[in-house]
Amino acid sequence: MPAFRQVGEKQVPNPVLCMAWSPKRDLIALANTAGELLLHRLASFQRVWTLLPCEYTGKEITALAWRPDGKILAFSLGDTKQVVLCCIEKAEFLHTFPVQNPVTCMHWMEVMEESSPLYNSEDESKLFLPKLPTLPKSYSTASKIFSEEKSDEIMNLLGDVRLNILALGGDAGFVELYAYGMYKIATLTGVSGTCRSLSLSNDLKSLSVITEARSADNNPEICYIQLDTGLLSDCLPEVTRMARKFTHISALLQYLHLSLTCMCEAWEDILMQMDLRLTKFVQEKNTSTQVQDEFLELLLWGQSSPELQALLMNQLTVKGLKKLGQSMESSYSSIQKLVISHLQSGSEALLYHLSELKGMSLWKQKFEPLGLDSAAIEGAITAVGSFSLKANELLQVIDKSMKNFKAFFRWLYVAMLRMCEEHVPPELNKMTQKDIAFVADFLSEHFSENEELFDRKGKYFNVERVGQYLKDEDEDLVSPPSTKGNQWLKFLQESKDLKESPLLFPSYPQKSLHFVKRIMESVIEQCLQKPAEVIGKSIKQVVFLPLYTVPESSENTPRLFELPSLWNDKKGKMHYVVFCMPEVTPCGLYLLRKGTDPNRHIPNSVISIDLSHHLDNAEDEAAAAQSHYVYKCLDARFYDDEMLTVVLEGAEDNRKRVLAQLPLASVLSCETEFKWEPNLRLDQQTSAIPCQGLVLGNQWRELENMKAQFVAVNGVRKVACVLSTNLRHIRVFEMDVEDEDDEGVDSQNASADCDGLETTMSSQGQGEETVEADGDAGEDRVDGSQKTEEQLVSEEALEVS
Repeated sequence: MPAFRQVGEKQVPNPVLCMAWSPKRDLIALANTAGELLLHRLASFQRVWTLLPCEYTGKEITALAWRPDGKILAFSLGDTKQVVLCCIEKAEFLHTFPVQNPVTCMHWMEVMEESSPLYNSEDESKLFLPKLPTLPKSYSTASKIFSEEKSDEIMNLLGDVRLNILALGGDAGFVELYAYGMYKIATLTGVSGTCRSLSLSNDLKSLSVITEARSADNNPEICYIQLDTGLLSDCLPEVTRMARKFTHISALLQYLHLSLTCMCEAWEDILMQMDLRLTKFVQEKNTSTQVQDEFLELLLWGQSSPELQALLMNQLTVKGLKKLGQSMESSYSSIQKLVISHLQSGSEALLYHLSELKGMSLWKQKFEPLGLDSAAIEGAITAVGSFSLKANELLQVIDKSMKNFKAFFRWLYVAMLRMCEEHVPPELNKMTQKDIAFVADFLSEHFSENEELFDRKGKYFNVERVGQYLKDEDEDLVSPPSTKGNQWLKFLQESKDLKESPLLFPSYPQKSLHFVKRIMESVIEQCLQKPAEVIGKSIKQVVFLPLYTVPESSENTPRLFELPSLWNDKKGKMHYVVFCMPEVTPCGLYLLRKGTDPNRHIPNSVISIDLSHHLDNAEDEAAAAQSHYVYKCLDARFYDDEMLTVVLEGAEDNRKRVLAQLPLASVLSCETEFKWEPNLRLDQQTSAIPCQGLVLGNQWRELENMKAQFVAVNGVRKVACVLSTNLRHIRVFEMDVEDEDDEGVDSQNASADCDGLETTMSSQGQGEETVEADGDAGEDRVDGSQKTEEQLVSEEALEVS
């Protein structure tokens, strides 16, 4: 009778490259060669949702990692060199960040409990800062991709108070650590080769890395590296508090960026029509009269030249003027609201968190070892202040422009109605001397021809003054606001002490809002980078163990599935590495142990398991007789601290595949000590490694009609997912079965032929569940390029044969 209950089976159209079980739920994430990210439920392996690849993020998924609370899934993209954090509940992107090298592996861990008052202190920002408003849904392609980046969802990325760290590894020794999956807390140097796997211990004392590098004889070599991360462990409360502040700041910078994007999209190109039509009028008119003189003559005497009348009546038109006025008012109002509700509130929150960070940096005993620099933070505060000043300047320009254009359009509308001899409404027909003077000032200031402007922008006029603030350019503003008569600026210029005071924010009067934002982002980024550099330099390599050369037979195997596999034993405070050396010992499985504390000695650090012993089932002699085979290990993953899940294959005439649970207690009972020769690889001294036999009892199951190759497990949820050699055939098992009678029935039902199973799953796919507890229907966004069920079944039949 099989030991594990099969609960699902699936043929998938595209080869699977990554598998990762949720740490908290019966959910498994899969990434395939088509760039799709799929989430499946344990029950019948039912699909919950599919994220299709897009050009914005990328199409080549290279690694997966779940946040320890199971609410967020991180995945990396090799073609765009990005890491994306995805919300599981809504299948939406929450955050992305670029990386220097393509990521080949990732691991997301959560630190152990900490009792320090500094660690457990609550974030008080909610008591002093208002909740950031949600970005409007009607704007921004970027905000649509990121689900309008709701401020509360951004802040939810912080998760629990406890620190969690996303470790990334890639090509050329690329290793980085990100607090809460967002803020880069360390950039490591000195690691050679391509990272194949990595694991940061839960006590933050060390980081284990498996690398593939070229040996002296130019052969690919697998090595185990242990890095001392003692600074993170010793300063855990300080690191946690600093990381939470920096993560807040990173989220707010993204919020301000998307707010400014919405403002740029609220500004419409139609607002440029006045400038362009006036320029065309200058180029085509035959008179030497200035444009502002033409309009002033119309204002004072009610008469206009034939050229101006043709411009107003034939090109601008009464209807066009009315539409232009409405667009101007609507656009300016939208931008004004975004500045007040989003830019200003976001800037205030940024100033608050930076000010708290500066206070932390002044506690030098605690935070100076982590690289917090009060001078750099002060520079960041000054940059945010300058951004706030520029946003306030934009508000003043918008307010003035709205008043000017309202009066100008009202007057011009009446003048054009009189030109075409139409009725003028009485409420528009009244203009006081003050109104006339106001329009005259507007014409003289905005309608003067500018040859220099024509050389720069191809137009003589810059009547519209708001758009220049939203241009992402390095050039100076075409029409900066006039400071004539500003008593405060005059006072500053005359006061030498105040002019050079660090308490005053520079205003950059000639620059756009975008330009000042870029300065602010650059200064804050430099401020955030220094701790990552300081912490990264403190992390030193303490163990380097060359294990074995990569066999040629595995060169075409997806690297994400290849052994070695890493595991962190939280209770025992140890790193485990499990691996095979098929070129040296085809029927051997090896276990390497290292303490998370680099100074701690671990006895029996290397042990081998002899798979040439038989699978023993004491209850059934016939079964025991049939299981006297020699096996080799295809894949091995840690089920929990005390159990290893393996996929075995018969090494002789019998090629059957077996899924088995290997208890580690009997293996670790070996008392023989292995003495490592430092000048040799491990595969060159296998004869000295202590060996234990393989006895599994009844914790195994033959995988019939499946060429099984890889496995992904979750000991917390007691589940396993087995993948075939062609990466398309999947079976899902419950590993801890209490009612064996029910299990036998379920197992027979689940072992039905693939065609019938696929038909059932197709019908279920029409009503796929969401991850929500209430079981609402979710979307199944799968493209139409999938293969038919008959093709998939025939492929699997060929594979098994």
